[in-house]
Amino acid sequence: MADHTKEAGQQDPAHSLRSEELAAQKTAAIGRSAALTAIAVLVTFLSPWPGPLFTYSLLLVFAFLGWGAWLAGRAEWARPWHQYVFVFADFALLTFTLLYPNPLVPFDYSPQFALRYGSFIFFFVLLAGLAYVYQPKLVLWGGISAVVAWAAGVGLLLRLPDTVSAQPEVISVQAVLQLTAQPGFIDLGIRVQEIAVFLISASLLALAVRRSRRIALRQAALAQQRENLGRYFPRKTAQLLAERTDPFSAPREHKAAVLFADLVAFTKWSEAHSPQETIELLRQVHGLLAEVVFRHGGTLDKFTGDGLMATFGTPEPGKRDAFDALSAMVEMADSFADWSSGPAAPRQPDLGLSVGVHYGPVVIGNIGTPARLEFAVLGDTVNVASRLEGATRKAGCRCLASADLVDAAKAEAAAETDGLLQRLRHHGPVHLRGRDGEISAYRL
Repeated sequence: MADHTKEAGQQDPAHSLRSEELAAQKTAAIGRSAALTAIAVLVTFLSPWPGPLFTYSLLLVFAFLGWGAWLAGRAEWARPWHQYVFVFADFALLTFTLLYPNPLVPFDYSPQFALRYGSFIFFFVLLAGLAYVYQPKLVLWGGISAVVAWAAGVGLLLRLPDTVSAQPEVISVQAVLQLTAQPGFIDLGIRVQEIAVFLISASLLALAVRRSRRIALRQAALAQQRENLGRYFPRKTAQLLAERTDPFSAPREHKAAVLFADLVAFTKWSEAHSPQETIELLRQVHGLLAEVVFRHGGTLDKFTGDGLMATFGTPEPGKRDAFDALSAMVEMADSFADWSSGPAAPRQPDLGLSVGVHYGPVVIGNIGTPARLEFAVLGDTVNVASRLEGATRKAGCRCLASADLVDAAKAEAAAETDGLLQRLRHHGPVHLRGRDGEISAYRL
């Protein structure tokens, strides 16, 4: 199992973050709709009729922009620049709402008077909503869009014939009061301050969003790594490995159960079938056997062509490792038999499954080079399990379990092992290829 974070087929964390961005954007659209609904209710009671009708139309456009941005973001035809268009439209519409007099309200006051209400603060609400999408560039674009739209709106007001913006030559309280009392007066100093403060706020928020995005990407990468670990280890073990730093730096030795499974007559079968059919068969069998391994708390060490190697008790030993391995062996045989008789199985009577299991001391740790590391389980126990699987052909059976494994399973769960022993028969001593002496084994 390679110790890389980027393997073939791994999903890019940025792609994983995209779904979170869309979910946050949807949440923002829902929040916007709720806020707009509340504003509509307030306007109904606070604004004289028929003034609310004009406000309702603007609120509907705001709602459309919010949901439109979300719908465009999740559509297959969407492009990144679509979001920028919606952001600019948002700030342009807010500028129009704040500066354009309601034509249905029977109040006679100059358009410049709209700047007296301090309504520029509403731009900060829209800017804060952009932080939901984890895109610092979009936040900066929001700041620029607001400044451009607001400057354009103020510029149009400055062009009105009754606009007064010049400062008095003699600064006095009376001169200032006289100037500000004029309905068409616009304080350019305040407008410049608004723009400057807003740009600073947008920049600071963009930096905060950038940092948040990096943290979110890091968390997405960790989640992806944890998911990859889950393909090899049980859930609890994967969580344990994800929380530890370099857990296999120093080799460790303890007892564990090792299981080898292999397809019998697979080479002969594959000669008569296409590569696509061969791959499909291996996927079905591998998936079937891997599910059994995980169901009994085992670790999928590797796929060995048409078979696999699994361990029980790695990377951390458990209290029922031998029993779990013995149970997995029996269930593998039963599951493969059920699959072989099913409609999806190939019609090949010679195709079968052989399993060998042994229990004993193993060494676990990283092997390889600093450029490429691999988690490995080594030792004589691994060799014995592999040889037991190969010895099933000569023994005339499909599964062989060493007496050491059976004895350890009895010690771990005597009552439950009795049920499994009813399906086992003592085979006696087995000579294993490449080893001196013999080993006592049980057959299924």
